[in-house]
Order: sequence, then C-alpha cells, then structure tokens
Amino acid sequence: MRTAAVVDVGSNTVRLLVARVDAHGLDRSHTERMRLGLAHELEATGRISERRIAATAEAVRRLVDEAHARRAESIDVFVTAPGRQAENGAELVAAIERAARHPVSVLSADDEARFAFAGAVALSAPVAELVAVVDLGGASTEIAVGIPETGPAWARSVDLGAARLTSRLLQHAPPARTELEAAHAEVAEAFAGVAPPLPSEALVVGGCARALGRVFGDTLDRSELSAAVSILARSHPDEISRRFDVGNRRAALLLGSSLILAEVQRRLIVPLQVSEGGVREGVLLAAARELAAA
Repeated sequence: MRTAAVVDVGSNTVRLLVARVDAHGLDRSHTERMRLGLAHELEATGRISERRIAATAEAVRRLVDEAHARRAESIDVFVTAPGRQAENGAELVAAIERAARHPVSVLSADDEARFAFAGAVALSAPVAELVAVVDLGGASTEIAVGIPETGPAWARSVDLGAARLTSRLLQHAPPARTELEAAHAEVAEAFAGVAPPLPSEALVVGGCARALGRVFGDTLDRSELSAAVSILARSHPDEISRRFDVGNRRAALLLGSSLILAEVQRRLIVPLQVSEGGVREGVLLAAARELAAA
C-alpha cells in the first residue's frame, strides 16, 4: 500500500484525507476540514467573492502542506460544485493553483457521482445486486445507481443542496410555516424529473448526511426522515448542536438536508444507509487502480 492524499473543495467545507491505499481498499490515517461556506455566496450572487476565494486558496495551501508533512506520495486536489456553478469558478481554480503550487481539477457532476459511488461501496460493502448512492452536498445532490462491482449505470445531478436550500428559503430558525411549505415545494420541483432505477439498497454520503445519522440514526427511512423534518422545523440549531455534538453551522443545514433526503428516499423507496465513504475515498481508489493497471 502507498500513502496518498486528496484535498476536496466543496460548497461548505475544504477537506483533507490521507490514507494508505491500494487497488483493493484503503485505510484512512488522517482527516482534516476547514469550513468556508461557499454555497451561500453561490446562492446569493452566483459568484464567489475575492475574499472567499483568497481564504479558500489559503486553506488548500495549508492542507496540501499537511499532506506533504504526512509523506503523501501523491496528492489530488479537486473542486466540486463551486467550480461548476460559480460564474468565476475559473478564478477560484487559478487562485488555488497559485497558492498551493499544485494542479487542480474540477469534477463534473457525473464524475462526482461516480467517485461517490465507488467510495461509498468500498467502505460500506453493500450486499445488494443493485445499489444507489446519494451524495448530498451544499450546492448540489448527486444520485448514482449501479452494480457495486462495475459502478453506476445511471446518474443524475440536481443543482440543489442543503446550504443552497437553506440560504434560499430557510434563513429563519425555526422557520415560519410558509417558509417550510415553500422549501417543500422547491425540493419537489427540483427533483420532479428524477426517476432512478429502483435499487435494493441505498447509501447516502456527505457531511450533512453523517450529521443527520448522529441525530436520527444511521438508517434513514421514510418515517425517520418525516420525523426529522418535523423535529428540526420546531428546533433551533443551537439546541441540536448542544444535544448531539453537531457544529452550529452544520446544525443549521439539517432541516434542508432532511427535506432533500426525504424527497430522494421517496423516489428510491428503500431506506438510506449513512456511509462513511464518499467522493474522496472514490478518487483515491480510482487512482490506485489506475496505477495498478499501469
């Protein structure tokens, strides 16, 4: 096994993962994150401010340095939804490359879904023949369905994530009834054309999904998600943060997360199992398999 690292620039958080990895699996040795909240600016203006670009570039530089300090033999730096959705996404990428002195790639929605599928399947080891993986982000949600051994055969990306929905319609905590109804309608409209193949098992990945798992359990079925929406719509994020050891910023996104996942679960029918794997693990595994094949 070799030591490899990825730095993932997402809509809410910049994350580092360092792991021992080969073509057959990985063993995580270090994780680190910095919250930057790019999704709120994306929703408000469609752009990322110069100040936030500079902060993101500096965060990536620090995490790349940390990966080097941990003797990573390879480092992949990639940007997800912010690179695709921001009008000035190219400026963000250029600033990161200058600060970190490292090439940066922007993952397409299809690539993000494919890597999330691979990472979730590798760490959760589902037994079903047909599996769905839901990647809930801050600014977008990806759904991929396929056979674990061969990867997704069907994938869709919807430009609505937990932070984007919260910034758009759920700014008050708790929200007014009219705000909650508007958020329900927004989610239903966003996913109206999404008709995935029906899997026998479904996994959900992402920071908000893991936080929901800590609060409501690792199996999110129709009743659990309905209860989550009801409870979170009446609760202040500070209360959720105190009771369940969820960060304040993350707690503020959980109602929006529950609304989105309830809509996705309704379309997949089977419960959503919270997975510790995801895009970062998928990127590391793909690189290791390419190296082994070469």
